[in-house]
Amino acid sequence: MTAKRLALGTVQFGLPYGVANEGGQVPLAEAQAIVEQARKNGLDTVDTAIAYGDSEERLGRIGLAGWRVITKLPPLPDAGGGIPDWVRATVADSLERLRVKELYGLLLHRADDLLAPSGEEAYAALVRLKRGGLVRKIGVSIHGPEILDKVIPRFSLDLIQAPFNVLDRRLLTSGWLAALKKHGLEVHTRSVFLQGLLLMKGGRRPGKFDRWSGVWNAWSEWLAKCETSPARACLGFPLQFDEIDRVVIGVDSAEQLSELLLAAEAHNEEPPPELCSHDLDLIDPSRWSSL
Repeated sequence: MTAKRLALGTVQFGLPYGVANEGGQVPLAEAQAIVEQARKNGLDTVDTAIAYGDSEERLGRIGLAGWRVITKLPPLPDAGGGIPDWVRATVADSLERLRVKELYGLLLHRADDLLAPSGEEAYAALVRLKRGGLVRKIGVSIHGPEILDKVIPRFSLDLIQAPFNVLDRRLLTSGWLAALKKHGLEVHTRSVFLQGLLLMKGGRRPGKFDRWSGVWNAWSEWLAKCETSPARACLGFPLQFDEIDRVVIGVDSAEQLSELLLAAEAHNEEPPPELCSHDLDLIDPSRWSSL
């Protein structure tokens, strides 16, 4: 069942997120409907973060019994020797907001923190939480695979979350997708729709993305050739890789979730190599504010 390989992303529950977002933050009642719809269709993993506004609190109000809950720590503070206490207190606050007794996954939202002077302390604190039964898996969220060259040899992790989509195939082309599975790590991918850019028709994309008109034209032509929808093509790409355990999807409504669940069941041709982009200004949303 394909739905089992999808995870519910909830940044929209706490923030008006995404370049294609026109409706703002998802209302609580709609968020509840989304969670219930996901549950009925076999999804078992929910992804959130402390940095996602009031997403954790809202999820706690909705109820997460039976869900695998993954959250992320914000950037480490300049706390000197206080890092272990900060990690413990921050996780305790998350558990209280989420109204759960344990986390399936706890990630550092910024993988670079492991390489900072306080990184070893932070990692040790994560391990203690895991040994204490409050967290089942520890890991990092990454912006690109290059950080893995430094992190994986030094730290024993369980879970990696990384961007991966039709345009951004760095996890695959770097060799890290296969390597992570050889290391026994669970792999979750996000940004499957590139914040909605891959779903938008040309006239609706913000003008700052016009410089990649060649990419958008090639994308539209390939979709027409294959007689498929953007959503089907976007979801079909990561789901073809057995090394990927969960594909995180964010939605604005229960109706949209139903549409994506149907799209995920479709079988598509693999997108051609020329659709892959190495331009970080395009594939890394953290750079978009400077465009």
